[in-house]
Amino acid sequence: MRRATSRVPGLPRLPRLSPEVLLLGGLLAAPLGASAAPAEPPAAIPPPAAAPPASPGPDDPSQPQAADEPATVEVGKPNPEPPRTRPTPPADTLPKPVVEEESKTASEPPPPADGPKDPNQPPGYADGFHFGSYGRVIAGGDATGRPGRDADIVARGSRLDESNYAELELRREDYWKKTGAYTRVVATVAVANPVFHYNGQFAAALALRNLYIEETGLGARGLSFWAGSRMYRGDDIYLLNFWPLDNLNTIGGGVGYGFGKGQRTSLRVHAGLNQPSDPYYRQSVLRSPAHNQFGDTEVRLLDRQKLISSVKLTHLWPLDTGGVKGILYGEFHYVPGGQREVEAKLYEDVPKDTGFVAGGQLTYFTGKRSTYVTATGRFAHGLAAYGELNAPRQLRPDRKTTGAYEMLLTVSGNWERGPFAIMAGGYYRQFRNASKPLDFDDVNEGIVIARPTVWFGEKVGLSVEGSFQAQQRGVTWETAPGVFKPVLGTVGRAGIIPFITPGGRGHFQRPHLYLMYVFTARDSAARSLYASDDVFARRKVDHLIGLGAEWWFGSTSYFRD
Repeated sequence: MRRATSRVPGLPRLPRLSPEVLLLGGLLAAPLGASAAPAEPPAAIPPPAAAPPASPGPDDPSQPQAADEPATVEVGKPNPEPPRTRPTPPADTLPKPVVEEESKTASEPPPPADGPKDPNQPPGYADGFHFGSYGRVIAGGDATGRPGRDADIVARGSRLDESNYAELELRREDYWKKTGAYTRVVATVAVANPVFHYNGQFAAALALRNLYIEETGLGARGLSFWAGSRMYRGDDIYLLNFWPLDNLNTIGGGVGYGFGKGQRTSLRVHAGLNQPSDPYYRQSVLRSPAHNQFGDTEVRLLDRQKLISSVKLTHLWPLDTGGVKGILYGEFHYVPGGQREVEAKLYEDVPKDTGFVAGGQLTYFTGKRSTYVTATGRFAHGLAAYGELNAPRQLRPDRKTTGAYEMLLTVSGNWERGPFAIMAGGYYRQFRNASKPLDFDDVNEGIVIARPTVWFGEKVGLSVEGSFQAQQRGVTWETAPGVFKPVLGTVGRAGIIPFITPGGRGHFQRPHLYLMYVFTARDSAARSLYASDDVFARRKVDHLIGLGAEWWFGSTSYFRD
């Protein structure tokens, strides 16, 4: 007679075993059971006086059930059994941790703070592997269907029409007990436009932006060393995608030291090398191989590197929840002499050259919702006026950069309160090359830009951006028959950017998904800056429509220690 059974609702159905499986299991279990001695119950050990209660089991009805687990269904009302708990050993039998003699004097790193972490804030040291990234991806075009392109005439304009770009960073951070030091190893790979899904070419424009190791607290508290290949820079103007005071790309090393109360004062010194791909730095010629071997071999006749060193002194004056930050900054540039071939077996000497940068920054910040205002000034002379990765042009008759200079003044800031915010910035730049007569490369330029924003709740916002920019070149053009004036072009731009974000309110909260419409108007002098048949040389007005995404999190390129 078959016994009637019922299955408890909500529990999984157990598989039915075949007779062969049951027989095989019995044969295997029999000899094991015969040879095993019967287990004796453990001796009762009284728990310590202040033992904590045992954790509730998964079927404890007093605890809430997990959302993805079926609720327990009670069938009938059997007598409940007392809960079985594992015997707890007395306190004096607990194993004691083993402490190495060398690590007794080393201070342990502070434990991580409880609760969620802001992905845009720097993580703590001694926390293993980290992944960080910055990226922007934009799909759009103008009203005629042509792809979008940079419509600014100044060197640093609105970032709305920047091209696709991403950085992927992997780093390792460790704390070393024996020395009390921290280390950070950083590797950052950058991917630039175009991407495969746009042009169908299975290739990528890659660059290694960071590959260095930094050590902190090795030898003295507040002392740090680093060596490798690094983006070495300070504070930026976000709207212009621009680091006005210090923005070096260098292979070298540096040392830093923080001192004073709370290490509010810091001094950083660095030196590094680079060699841009330009005939100013290197020249290769073909020569016969040694001992009359067949063919030609390439010989580097001119092969010189540029040395760039920098020094940065920073001090912080705290004020209530915010403070004032002051920076003094300087650079020294040097390139050695060499020899170049101008014709077959005709050579000329290339002189050594130098340059310098002197500048400063003053920032006031409230410490609340990224509200701040910053002003910077920077003057570069000689070789440094051309930038760290550029080759100088329009030299003096002695083939040196003496007399070249760049002067830069900037201001930027951000203010936020409630659902409203405004971000603004601008700069004035003057550049003169080493050649005394004015030419097309001599520039006076400037831009002012502002982006007010309103949030509708925490997830949706609307930004409106406007900018005005002007550029004057060191040449004249005929504006009327017989009338010549300096080329002074102007461009006005306005954009509307609705966006959504999971990060809540804040101009510096990311990620963002956004739509944009940008209107651009240029005058005749601005149109004259483009080659003939360029659409920007013919159009007075342009329209850019696009969809984009931007993010950053946990990247050493976008936070400061």
